[in-house]
Parts: sequence; C-alpha cells; structure tokens
Amino acid sequence: MDESDVRDLLRAVEDPDLGDDIVSLGLVNAIEVDGDTARISLALGAPYSPTESKIGRQIREVLAEEGLEADLTAKVPTDRAPEEEVLPGVKNIIAVSSGKGGVGKSTVAVNLAAGLSKLGARVGLFDADIYGPNVPRMLAADEAPQATENQTIIPPEKYGVKLISMAFLVGEDDPVIWRGPMVHQLITQLVEDVEWGSLDYLILDLPPGTGDTQLTILQTLPLTGAVVVTTPQTVALDDANKGLRMFGKHDTNVLGIVENMSTFRCPDCGGSHDIFGAGGGRDFAAANDLPFLGALPLDPAVREGGDGGKPIVLEEDDETADAFRVMTENVADMTGIIQRRRVSQQ
Repeated sequence: MDESDVRDLLRAVEDPDLGDDIVSLGLVNAIEVDGDTARISLALGAPYSPTESKIGRQIREVLAEEGLEADLTAKVPTDRAPEEEVLPGVKNIIAVSSGKGGVGKSTVAVNLAAGLSKLGARVGLFDADIYGPNVPRMLAADEAPQATENQTIIPPEKYGVKLISMAFLVGEDDPVIWRGPMVHQLITQLVEDVEWGSLDYLILDLPPGTGDTQLTILQTLPLTGAVVVTTPQTVALDDANKGLRMFGKHDTNVLGIVENMSTFRCPDCGGSHDIFGAGGGRDFAAANDLPFLGALPLDPAVREGGDGGKPIVLEEDDETADAFRVMTENVADMTGIIQRRRVSQQ
C-alpha cells in the first residue's frame, strides 16, 4: 500500500463541521508509508478539541481496517515567513472579552485556560487587564516571574497554565494610572519578552470595554478568535454588542458568545431563579448568527473557587463544573473550525 492508496482511504473520513472529506478539504498535509505504518500530517489546529480528536480516531479506525497503524501529527500551514511570525510557538491566540465590567469575564478566561490544560493542552494565560489584574489571585499564583540573563521573562505556572499579569509587576495595592502610550508599550514588551515556549492555546483576558489595550492587542497579535462574555440582562447585551462590532471592524473571528450568571440554583430550596433574566446571551448569539458556547450558572462555588485560587472547572462530579467544561470544549471546537476552514479556503 502506497501514499495514493492511503489518501484514497482517508476520503472516507468526514469533517463534521465543514461538510466534506478531509482530503477534499485539503486537511491532509503529507503522507508517508513505511511498512505497516502510515505517517500522516494533518492540518488540524485545535489540539484536544473533541471534534478533532474524533477525526483522529476515525483515521486510525479506517487505516486499522486495512492493517495499517496511523502515526498522526498536526500542523496548520501558514503563509507568513518565519521572521514575520508573532509568537511562533503559539498555535492559537484566543481573546476573552466583555463590553462591560462585572459580567465574569476573568472567571471565564481563568476557567477556560484551566479547562484546556485539564484536557491535556499546553496553555498560557495573559492577564491583559492592565488596570484590574486579578487573575493571579484566581489561580493562587504566588510565584513571581523569573528573568533570564537575556532579560526575558519566564512566566510562573499553575494548574499547568503559564501565567503573566500586571499584578506581578506592581505592588499589591498600587493603582495603575497610565496613559494609552504606556499601556501600548507594556503590552508590546510582554508579547516580545515573555518566553511562552510552545503552546496550543494562549488565552488573553482583556479589560472590559473597547479601549487602548484592545486596540493594541488587535493590532499586535494574530488572534485566532475572540470569546464574548455577557450576562442575560439587556444592559450587558448592549455593551457586548459594542465589543462584537469592535472585532468586526478589525476582521477578527468571534468564536461565539458565553452567557455567564445565567441561572441561580438555590442550594436551600432546590429551585432555579433567573436573577439577571433568561436566555439573553443565547438570543444575542442567534441574532448575530454566532455560536452559543454555553450558559454558566450563577453559583457561589464559582466565586469561592475564584477567591480561593482553584477554578471551578477542575472540580469533579459537579454540575456547575460540567457547564464550564462544556464551554471549554465548545471554544476548542470552534477554534478548530476556524483553523480548518482557513486551510480549506486557501
């Protein structure tokens, strides 16, 4: 059996999202047959996403039926020269955004990063909320970054997540009173000087709104996509819409909408209460033809996890943790769709 035979076998493997087989879509980079082993390079861009993991299993099953063992690797081709790459070791950069404060954006970012790490991915978390950096507390990350001889920064790691934050660079109670150019300079320096290494996902926790930090990130980093966080209430949705338009003006893919604080489950009476309304995030996603990534309940355990430094997504046998895990998997799946669609359209 040669390379052509293996390629024909792979035509039986469908991409469930793009509606064609992986060969026709251009998702097979290269094939090498060595005895009973077929080494296949695939243009799959979202490590540990449920959909891409399923594609990998289907490939192994199809080849196993013909007595072949599959040795799979994944690499998404890029049209940029190596010297033009920003963060060349990072496969996906995902911004977590909200139009206003108080909707739990940082909670979503922290749990998304921890959830991806729990799946097995290599993850970094960039706390880009310059004026209100609280991500280290939410991860109980007490270790400060280290500097190398070349004056680059080695980020500390917690729960398998590499982390950098303005909170590491200023005193605990010191306010950050900076103008836009200083923010731009800091963001640029952290992008260039932090040794992130090889990452499957770099999660950016953006500040709320549509200000200088967002503009700098959009102009500096090649974002794979953005996650927009809102609560169900109309006031939050109005501001989420502004954030959505910001990404549209900069041609940034929006992976979808997360509705946080969607329902309060009363631990005493057992009832559910829609404190901030119901279904607003889902309706907002539908109105803008965007994926709905998940509804996250209003649960005291989420606050306790944030204050105590252990993200709720890491808990086992917990209904709220399951909601965060579903959201994490949906974000990974949408990242994969964006990457595979880009390859198929080249």
